[in-house]
Amino acid sequence: MTAGPACGGHKEHMPVPSPYLIVLSSKEEAVLAARARSVRGEYRVRLRARIVLAAAAGKNNAAIAVELGVCTDTVRKWRRRFAAGRLPGLKDARRSGRPPVFTAADRAEAVALACALPAESGVPLSRWSCPELARELAARCQIAASASTIRRWLASDALKPWQHRSWISVRDPEFAAKAARVLDLYAGIWDGAPLGGNDYVICADEKTSIQARCRCHPTLPPGKARAMRVEHDYTRGGALAYLAAWDVHRAQVSGRCEHTTGIAPFSRLVKQVMTAEPYASADRVFWIADNGSSHRGAASIKRMTKAWPNAHLIHLPVHASWLDQAEIYFSVVQRKALTPNDFTGLSQIRDRLAAFEIRYNAIARPFNWKFTRADLSDLLHRIDAHHATQPHTLAA
Repeated sequence: MTAGPACGGHKEHMPVPSPYLIVLSSKEEAVLAARARSVRGEYRVRLRARIVLAAAAGKNNAAIAVELGVCTDTVRKWRRRFAAGRLPGLKDARRSGRPPVFTAADRAEAVALACALPAESGVPLSRWSCPELARELAARCQIAASASTIRRWLASDALKPWQHRSWISVRDPEFAAKAARVLDLYAGIWDGAPLGGNDYVICADEKTSIQARCRCHPTLPPGKARAMRVEHDYTRGGALAYLAAWDVHRAQVSGRCEHTTGIAPFSRLVKQVMTAEPYASADRVFWIADNGSSHRGAASIKRMTKAWPNAHLIHLPVHASWLDQAEIYFSVVQRKALTPNDFTGLSQIRDRLAAFEIRYNAIARPFNWKFTRADLSDLLHRIDAHHATQPHTLAA
């Protein structure tokens, strides 16, 4: 006879096999192995990859749970999710999240306030910041949004009320005609015809108030792990004006320093240029200048023509210094020769600028001017369209 089980003994519970058998493709195995080895990835991503790899190795849920230190339900969940959705199934499902604290109307109030000038509501500020907006919303509308929340709302609408840009309207009624003449000269055209080989185009301007700032301690040159050091304190040694004439097509500059600007200093610059070759024997020399007091109006045109019959003074439109190529040269001078300002006296400024002219003329090339008549027409059209819609925008 075969003896039965002893009285009082009990049967061991065998692990229940999972109905979700995992068989991996070579690509899935490589992806999961990389995730399981990653030390920079999220822990939950590594854990899910290890669960699936262990399941693919034939281990049951209970054994995997013990090995990875998680509960059996966790192993069961991700085995089932992978079997149903493969690799995409290991991603977190979408969650409803916490109910919103603020309504769409609250957000609209914040945006509307940010789009209004503070002075319109009697707030003594020049522009809004996010903390100021939060404070004003709380006082005015009882909306207790934080500054960071308001910053997120405004960022989604690309609003930055704490920034500002300056702008100016086109005031010269002949802006288009005057600007077009200058752009034509830059392109080598005058009155619809190409300039001759003995015609020249010059942009002239003044850079005022170049100060001599004598530092109380000498400037230290850059060294290892150290930038140039310039003493903060200085004594003033006076100021000069720098007048320059930039040849647009030859890429040559001629300048001089004066104690002040005015008709006489500008006339001396013109004489300096017009008595030198190739301008002295040129057929025509077109001088492009802004509307500064040194060379403004019809009187300045007559004055130049009388002194130099082959010179033609062309005025830029009012408030159009951005069309003057001399301004580009002055920006080069400021960056390369005058900053940081560390001069012991006015004579040092004169010497620096004279030496810089020689150095710059040796390597200068014409500026790559790309703004044409077509660009001017497009700009003026956009400005007109903006002015046409502005009243409706303000009314809204």
